Amino acid sequence: MTKPLFPDVVVNGQTIPSAAIAAEAQHHNSPSDKPGIAWRKAANALAVRALLLQEAEQRAIDVDPQEVAPGQIETEDEALIRALLEDAVEVTPPSEEDIQVEWSRDPTRFRAPPLWEAAHILIACDPRNEAQRETAEARARALATEAIEKPKSFARLAKENSDCSSRGEGGFLGQLGPGDTVPEFEKALRALGEGELTAEPVLSRFGWHVIRLDAVAEGAPLPYETVRPRIAEAMEKAAWTRAVRAFVAELAARADISGVDLAA
Repeated sequence: MTKPLFPDVVVNGQTIPSAAIAAEAQHHNSPSDKPGIAWRKAANALAVRALLLQEAEQRAIDVDPQEVAPGQIETEDEALIRALLEDAVEVTPPSEEDIQVEWSRDPTRFRAPPLWEAAHILIACDPRNEAQRETAEARARALATEAIEKPKSFARLAKENSDCSSRGEGGFLGQLGPGDTVPEFEKALRALGEGELTAEPVLSRFGWHVIRLDAVAEGAPLPYETVRPRIAEAMEKAAWTRAVRAFVAELAARADISGVDLAA
């Protein structure tokens, strides 16, 4: 008798429906040719969720769902898990010595925000419209190729083709800092060296961008007093994550689970 590819997941006698795992799998990444990876990730996530909810029930935890964002209230299950972890997981804040040690490992990690000087050519389109997106991409690719082959032509290409108001300045955008542009644009800036152009056009909600980074000024290292709260918060969050994992591992160790291997 062959072993089923996706066996039933049972946690302390509670079977997790395959339909629930399939729905959860949509939120987990996996190679397109290996859907089983997303399935196993989803099965593990729901098994952990079941363990936590069962523990919350055993402890008779009573909750009042909270507002987690404007107009967004926790579900009953989310509130139970939050309250359980608040009750079961306790983390000691890092000591001043620990924070200083973490900072001293590499003080240059903590810097003021960088500044970029950049220019771009925007070929506008609605990315949700496939025909528009493909037509705009073809134009952007042709312009990117010409700009790479003839760097001095960038300003002219921007003036003649860009759909951004910066075309009047040859595409020059001036100084930019983190958060001044859409995330896709900023990600491209961070990957470029001075004087480089994006080899591939970058898609954002505005359309396709051909981007040139003219200069970058790395932020100066920040003093310990400035970054101390940030380091302390990161260390406490990391400690909390480790404590939660240990708590889940403890629940799993004494549970009767089949269909998933939480120890792995």
